[in-house]
Amino acid sequence: MPDTLMRLQVLLPFDVLVDVQGVSRIVAQTPQGSIGFWPHRLDCAAALVQGILTYEAEARECFVAVDAGVLVKTGAVVTVSVRRAFTGTDLARLRDTVAREFTTLDEDQQQARAAMSRVEADLMRRFASLHDG
Repeated sequence: MPDTLMRLQVLLPFDVLVDVQGVSRIVAQTPQGSIGFWPHRLDCAAALVQGILTYEAEARECFVAVDAGVLVKTGAVVTVSVRRAFTGTDLARLRDTVAREFTTLDEDQQQARAAMSRVEADLMRRFASLHDG
């Protein structure tokens, strides 16, 4: 691989979704906005938000819908680690996937969050009663 190109890996908890060499640029979404990565950029790490990661390989633009995660650039290797991601060529369809899959919590997640909120509230009440008693 020439030193003017990068290798991109998109890692899921139990799978490697993308592992491509010959990447000339990557654009990812961070809490501060879009950020671009080129082969000679200094090594860095960035938190990612839900959105579309774009990369160019062999003069072709490719898209990956990613959940929140982290991106690490070390030399010519860029590793993205996310919980969920989907590849596709239709940008509009991928944006719909992000909206549908990543921003809506399923019923189990909502119930788990509600249970955790109840546990946290109970813990705070107990701490308060210790302080008052």
